[in-house]
Amino acid sequence: MDVEVKKNSASELQVVLQGERHTFPNLLRDTLLQDSSVEFAAYILPHPLGDKAEIVVKTKGKNAKKAVADALKKIDKQLSEFEKAFKAAK
Repeated sequence: MDVEVKKNSASELQVVLQGERHTFPNLLRDTLLQDSSVEFAAYILPHPLGDKAEIVVKTKGKNAKKAVADALKKIDKQLSEFEKAFKAAK
């Protein structure tokens, strides 16, 4: 996955994810919206047949890049917990 930063300010981050469609951007958006400092998080697919997604994050009181980093850590933790539960399942 290639990441291109289009805008990076304290309260707004816009990135393009090359090689992504709905799965990861949707997970990231949902996780970001669980953070009370995130005012807006969304993604769009610029073209219905393309393979890139644009993510926009707007925050209040927290750096937007930090909010994304925190969301990614939360996703990583959830995936680790799922992996442990899956391996323990019979």
